[in-house]
Amino acid sequence: MIQVITDSAADLPAEIVEKHNITVVPLTVYIDGKEYADGIDISTKEFYEKMAKTKELPKTSQPSAASFIKVFKELEAKGELLCINISSKLSGTYQTACLARKLSGVNVAVFDSWAATLGQGLQVIKAALLAEKGMSRDHIIQILTEYKKGLTHYVLLDTLENVVKGGRLSKFQGSLAKLLNIKVLLTGVDGALVTLEKIHGRKKALQRVMERMGEKLREAKDIPTRLFSISHFNNLKDAEMLKSQIMKNFNIKEEQFIVNEMGSTIATYAGEGGMVISF
Repeated sequence: MIQVITDSAADLPAEIVEKHNITVVPLTVYIDGKEYADGIDISTKEFYEKMAKTKELPKTSQPSAASFIKVFKELEAKGELLCINISSKLSGTYQTACLARKLSGVNVAVFDSWAATLGQGLQVIKAALLAEKGMSRDHIIQILTEYKKGLTHYVLLDTLENVVKGGRLSKFQGSLAKLLNIKVLLTGVDGALVTLEKIHGRKKALQRVMERMGEKLREAKDIPTRLFSISHFNNLKDAEMLKSQIMKNFNIKEEQFIVNEMGSTIATYAGEGGMVISF
C-alpha cells in the first residue's frame, strides 16, 4: 500500500495520524536558545507557555534532508511513497523533501499542498483514505491537485504581537492595532498568504468569516462530503463556537469536522488567539 508522509506543520491530531498510519517528519523550533523537534521534544502546551514568556519570536526551520532520507529509506520496502508538505511559499520544507528524494534515490512523489496547518492536514487525510481504497499514486496526486485548488483557507489573527516580533510590522503599527482592537483576516492564494481585510473587534471578525464562508459555499454541491477544519493557538472557545455556527449554518455533521491546536511551527507566526479555517 502507498505510504503517506507529511511534515509536522500539518497539525494533525495524533489519533488521525495513528488511525491512517501517516508518518510525520518534524520541523524544528528554536526558543530561548534551545532546539526542539516540533511535537516531539516539546508539547503544544509547553510551547505556548514558553512563547508567552519570551521577548524574542521563536525561530522555526524545515526538517533536514537527512531526516527525510531516513524516513524514505525506512518506508521504501512497504510500497510507493507520497510526501505531502507545507506550501513552498511558506517554508523550504517541500524543496528539502525534493532534495532528499534525489539524494536517496527512493521512489517518492513529493507534493506541494499550497497550505499549512489543517489545510495541509485535510489533503494528507484525503490521500490516506484514497490509499486505503487501493487507488494508484498517480490517481491520488491527480485528485489532490484538483482538491487543493478548490480549498479555501481563512487565517484570522487575534493579535499582531508575533508579526511585530518577527519584524513584519513596526511597534507603532502593532500598538495602534491593539489600541483599535484590529483583527486581520488573510486568505491563501496559490500557497501564499494575502490580506483580505482589517476588522474592528473579535466578534465582528468571526462574523465576517461566517459571511465569507456563506459566499463560498452558497453554490457548493459537495457540502455533505466536504471536510472542514479549524486550528487554533490557545483559543478553543472561539474555535468551538465557530465550529458550532458552521455546522448549524451549512448542515455539517460532526464527522466532517476537525478542530485541533496549532503546533509550534504555525503558532509562532499566528500568535495567541489565532485561527486557521480550511474547507
